[in-house]
Amino acid sequence: MFKSLKRTVMKMFRELLVYHHSSLEYRAKILTLMVSSNGAICECESEKLKVIAKSIYGDDAERAELLLDTINEYHMKIINQNGLDFEHLIQLVEKETKAVKRFAGKIDMKLLMQLHECVESEEDILFQQRILEFLQGLKDEYGVV
Repeated sequence: MFKSLKRTVMKMFRELLVYHHSSLEYRAKILTLMVSSNGAICECESEKLKVIAKSIYGDDAERAELLLDTINEYHMKIINQNGLDFEHLIQLVEKETKAVKRFAGKIDMKLLMQLHECVESEEDILFQQRILEFLQGLKDEYGVV
């Protein structure tokens, strides 16, 4: 009970309570782009997201869980059309990458390719491929040299 209450409070006030919340949210937006491109988050994507979150944050399980919660929050906003749609999310990622150049370094193509393995439909594969190309373009253009 305490853990779920703490998680809820952290989600609600992450801007105040989470160290480098903008970095976490940026990563969540990038990962949401990948999993929301084909509608619902499948079991494969869910498992891959857990592995990716753990690989990003290592021993900080709480931060990894918060990343997963944030991804799910963004995904639900897109699915329910609750103040966020896919195109707007793409624009946010581009805008934030332009504004904070170090965010381009957080675009890890190897990790994103793991999510690409879960897609089965040719149409979804092509769409995700375009998202990957877009993210690689952002990384190339705004990445710190």
